[in-house]
Amino acid sequence: MTPGPALALAARIQAGETTARAVTETALARIRDRGPAVNAFTALLADRALATAAALDRRIAAGEAVGPLAGLPVAAKNLFDLAGIPTLAGSRIRRTAPPATRDAFLVRRWEAAGAICLGALNMDEFAYGFTTENSHDGPARNPHDMAHPVGRIAGGSSGGSGAAVAAGLVPLSLGTDTNGSIRVPASLNGVWGLKPSYGRLSRHGAFPFVHSLDHVGPFARSVADLAAGYDALQGPDPEDPAQAPQPPAPVLPGLGAGIGGLRIAVLGGWFGRQQSAAARKAVAAVARALGATATVAWDMAEAARAAAFLITSAEGGALHLPTLRTRLEDYEPLIQDRLLAGALLPAAWVSQAQRVRGLARESMRALQRDWDILLAPATPVPATPIGQETLELDGASLPLRPSLGLFTQPISAIGLPVIAAPVPRAEGALPIGVQLIGRPFEEAVLFRAAAALEAAGVCAAPVAPDFAAGAI
Repeated sequence: MTPGPALALAARIQAGETTARAVTETALARIRDRGPAVNAFTALLADRALATAAALDRRIAAGEAVGPLAGLPVAAKNLFDLAGIPTLAGSRIRRTAPPATRDAFLVRRWEAAGAICLGALNMDEFAYGFTTENSHDGPARNPHDMAHPVGRIAGGSSGGSGAAVAAGLVPLSLGTDTNGSIRVPASLNGVWGLKPSYGRLSRHGAFPFVHSLDHVGPFARSVADLAAGYDALQGPDPEDPAQAPQPPAPVLPGLGAGIGGLRIAVLGGWFGRQQSAAARKAVAAVARALGATATVAWDMAEAARAAAFLITSAEGGALHLPTLRTRLEDYEPLIQDRLLAGALLPAAWVSQAQRVRGLARESMRALQRDWDILLAPATPVPATPIGQETLELDGASLPLRPSLGLFTQPISAIGLPVIAAPVPRAEGALPIGVQLIGRPFEEAVLFRAAAALEAAGVCAAPVAPDFAAGAI
């Protein structure tokens, strides 16, 4: 398996062809120079990053073993704790919060593997959105169409995480996914994204949104880099009680295994409607490459999405209710009403939603007895202009923001692992992603298929053209 740009850079640093400090200085300069156009970063930790890089260079010079991500610049959605700065969670309210006293667990895992965290990334406030049109920090902009008069959305809620990787500002980033917040920005920014199984990775040190639905995971520009980033994140954390008792399961060694023997089908029904021609073509291309000729239906997809909506509203509203009572006007205007409505939902509705969620999980389990991987669009459309309010799908006008999660939210509801695979389009057109959906804790199977798609040239995540020169 050919190493991706991140692993190749780490190898050069470890071989002494360059230094961690030189790479870090270059990355910081690029973020200061090219970053404002994308607005992916909300905080730079330059002094910390340079000190970490210098210490790593000393270890390499002394012949010490360093991790597989040695010297790689990374960044984290500003939902993750970074020692020394407040964890904003995209909000105005938390600007006066005390600085975090230590990094989130996943940030510590990456730095233990040799990575160097450069800072925090833009997001939808409190992770409640799909566009990263943040009223406090400004919108994150999709780097694939910088000529658009108002810019295009980077997706959300991890929009800064997807845009930073797509613009070559960092080779790896961290995001979170409650209803699609890794897969939507991965799709719109044309990068690889992983939502692991619910409970696979520790969420400790990431500001919560919906405890029963929150996932965390990485973004990258190649399958090997995504695999290496994911492998480094795995490990038990007693501080996250929701983490499943699963031993680490490295996926990088198995990338070259191919797809022989895998049973792969396309999800139809709910997943075959309400999509653009671009989404339809992307799924068809991936299906052809993987030999997926069957189309199957999951009859509970719409019900699972409705359940996820109710659970999200109720848990999010309950979490924020004390602050809503005193600081309502300081919340992002796009989420004020949703949080208030969620706090007022009857308990019986939420209980019923959890019951439906359980039934949906069981029905999918039955379907997955026959299929190792299921394919579906990641988003119904490519990136839309910033400020657009509606989508026209199947002859109907739908609200844009919730509709970006049409195909991701049902899968989040039942906690399945998903890789968002980027399908590049003709020159000048925008990328879009396809979901590779697996059984719980079978991420390795998804990585085999992703590697095959990349090797066949069907899926790829090049740096956005305007940012290709000097990409990290």
